[in-house]
Amino acid sequence: MRSAEILVGLLGAVTVLAGLARRLGIPAPIVLVVCGLLVGLIPGLPPVNLDPNLIFFVFLPPLVYGAGFNSSPRDLRRQARRIGVLAIGLVAAATAGVAVAVHLVVPGFGWPEGFVLGAILAPTDPVAAVAVLQRLRVNPQLAAIIEGESLVNDGLGLVLYRLAVGATVSGTFSVLDGLGDLVTTGAGGVAIGLAAGWVIARVRRRIEDAPIEITLSLFTPYAAYIAAEALGVSGILAAVTVGLYLGARTDGLFSATARIEAQGFWNALTFILESTLFLLMGLQFREVATAIDGLDPARVTLAVVVTMVVVVVLRVAWMFTVGPLLRRLIPGDPKDEPPDLGPGARLVAGWSGMRGAVSLAAALAIPSHVVGGGPFPQRDLIIFVTFSVIVLGLLVQGLTLPALVRATGLGRAEHDDATDEARARAAAAEAALTRLDELQRDHPDERASDHLRELYEARLGHARAPMDESGDGDREHVEAFQTMREELLRSERGALHELHARGEISEDALRTVERDLDLQEARLE
Repeated sequence: MRSAEILVGLLGAVTVLAGLARRLGIPAPIVLVVCGLLVGLIPGLPPVNLDPNLIFFVFLPPLVYGAGFNSSPRDLRRQARRIGVLAIGLVAAATAGVAVAVHLVVPGFGWPEGFVLGAILAPTDPVAAVAVLQRLRVNPQLAAIIEGESLVNDGLGLVLYRLAVGATVSGTFSVLDGLGDLVTTGAGGVAIGLAAGWVIARVRRRIEDAPIEITLSLFTPYAAYIAAEALGVSGILAAVTVGLYLGARTDGLFSATARIEAQGFWNALTFILESTLFLLMGLQFREVATAIDGLDPARVTLAVVVTMVVVVVLRVAWMFTVGPLLRRLIPGDPKDEPPDLGPGARLVAGWSGMRGAVSLAAALAIPSHVVGGGPFPQRDLIIFVTFSVIVLGLLVQGLTLPALVRATGLGRAEHDDATDEARARAAAAEAALTRLDELQRDHPDERASDHLRELYEARLGHARAPMDESGDGDREHVEAFQTMREELLRSERGALHELHARGEISEDALRTVERDLDLQEARLE
């Protein structure tokens, strides 16, 4: 009963706090983490223990799958070299940079535990990156790089983490074995994801029942994750890969009804999981802070400051120096890529590298003891530093990122989105009219053809209006059409409910027709 009460309380808090974040215009992760911190400080509340397995198994597979499914394979392919340099080169550099810094500056930090901390904080977090960037309307090219990097680098970061923890626990390390694990774990995760995607795509094409299709879509990331972890390879990369594979093949996988219902389901699920995860991270603070009660406050502060400075400064410096150099040295045709990133884009990409739940889960999963029974060196300090860097990153970088995007001119204006949408609608209407000319030869029903031509020509006119700089009259016509159509839909809905109230139609008929009206109204919006 206690767990049920906590769950209901979390859902209520998530709803209120996410609504507050929208009203304030602040990314929801920031508000949720801060409120979790404040609530965690209230005396008398039971401690919140965030199980790392809960994060790795319950939260991350659907979240990274959803991010991969909604990513653009075309943009990711075009930015593949840049993403690879960040997801591999920068993760390795950050791991080494943090290890060197804390070993040289923070008293008592040895090389093994330094590399553990570095591997934990090296990868950026896909959940944090997507949750913050999706509210900023960032230039699509830059968004593809940042999101693509955060989706891929977790696999490498977690492999380096396993190697560092294993070396610390056992006291031995083999470079050759480490490189072999790195390759097999990453490649194996991708292979499992592709195999799962291939199988599920063929199953989906044989199903035409929306609830079953949506349930299968929820099962997909967990199936890929469990299969990969069972084989000892990266479950996170498997979940990302299956999302990318199926997202590139949406046509034919979902029926139209299932696609509409699945979008609503996944929007709600992603919102609940993301919001609950960030709130739980904030609530974890008291438990994390209690573990370092016996440590020197000055040493703890030094460890946090040094680590935070290294992960931020190293990333920004990499964007302007090593990253571009490596990209030129890696084989490939630069002509296949978009133009080089400007200084503003490099600065935004560097500043947007926030850490999140993956890093916290990895820190909490550090074993308590090493071989021989001794305590894992600096375990409590590593956890506290990780938590502090996550929170500081969300607060400092997350709160200033919108201003930086605006200052560098990398935000995407609403007009650009409207123009793209209008261009897409116009192309679709033109294709339909062209096909209608072909169909008339086989179906010489003039009334049907005339009715369809009138419908699509009206759609084409409405679609072209936003693209026409001088088309004020057309735009006024579209606005008048939308206003009148909304009024007519309200009249239809009112008549429908009156019939139902008089008992002249069934509940099923009411819901079916009302859903059609809702879809038409949603199209107007």
